[in-house]
Amino acid sequence: MKLDMTFRPGGDLSFDAKQIQQAEALGFDAAWAVEAARNPFFPLTLAAKITSNIRIGTQAAAASPRSPMISAQIAWDLARQTGGRFILGLGTQMTGRQFSEEWTDPIGRMREYIESIRAIQDTFQTGARLRYRGKYYQFRLMLPFFNPGPIEHPDIPIHIAAVSPKMCQLAGEVCQGVHVPGFHTVSYLKEVIQPQIEQGLSQAGRKRSDFVLTAPVFVVTGETSADRQKSEKEVKARIAFYASQPAHRAVMAHHGWDNVHIKLRQMAGKQAWEDMPRAVSDEIFNEVAIIAAPEEAAAKIRQRYAGLVDRVGLEWQAGKPRWMEMMAKEPAVNQT
Repeated sequence: MKLDMTFRPGGDLSFDAKQIQQAEALGFDAAWAVEAARNPFFPLTLAAKITSNIRIGTQAAAASPRSPMISAQIAWDLARQTGGRFILGLGTQMTGRQFSEEWTDPIGRMREYIESIRAIQDTFQTGARLRYRGKYYQFRLMLPFFNPGPIEHPDIPIHIAAVSPKMCQLAGEVCQGVHVPGFHTVSYLKEVIQPQIEQGLSQAGRKRSDFVLTAPVFVVTGETSADRQKSEKEVKARIAFYASQPAHRAVMAHHGWDNVHIKLRQMAGKQAWEDMPRAVSDEIFNEVAIIAAPEEAAAKIRQRYAGLVDRVGLEWQAGKPRWMEMMAKEPAVNQT
């Protein structure tokens, strides 16, 4: 099980890149930039120049507002710049109004999106005539002026963010990996996500060893009582937000927490953000979050996720708290 870091680009691009450099120095295996307030690709271009070993990628970069051609080009450039360390992580970003995009049939569109990228990149590498015709995407033209040409590491892994059964099945069928959301439980991973991934892999004639399951985790910890209280407050607020979203209703329903989801959904509609964490029960909090003293966090993560996921992701905290250093150096979690 490898240990990764995730971060939300938000500062100066050089500052974001240096966070990845620090994560590499601590021993993290990969760094994932989240699509949120800033473009996730930009800091990776700088990080590629100041790192040498850490894998870098996007976590759920929005597919809907970007043409597959744009994503294919960006991924090609970053694969060239990193010497093959780049991983393209895509997401459906179902909050369509944010991008003024209607992504009906998300499974069908994502399948074609990935197929399009691979067809485009094959043309980049081999010069073969570009011919992709789908229901949603058609690519039939690649002028030499727009072809960046072959690179040393053309087989760029594609991961998708998934929580619904069908999207997990698609990931197993056509992707190299999947990112489940931080809002998940062991039961949902075992009883819903894993079986769907296995079904997708089986349909494609692939093995589980060909695939990477990555799970970001919420860790509540701290050196002092004040640190722990602050951590608990922040994590509970995030759990409340995710539990209110329609995309995560399946997790809530799986555990019989439908009433909590409805209540949180109503509170979110009223923008009662400050009140929402109080609706998160101890049962939900303990099922979703890892709650441990700094020296016990690694053991708790190993106990919960060993044999279940291939990578766990910690959200990077500025200042490199001691518990993160301890985690990165824990061989039982971050095996090479």
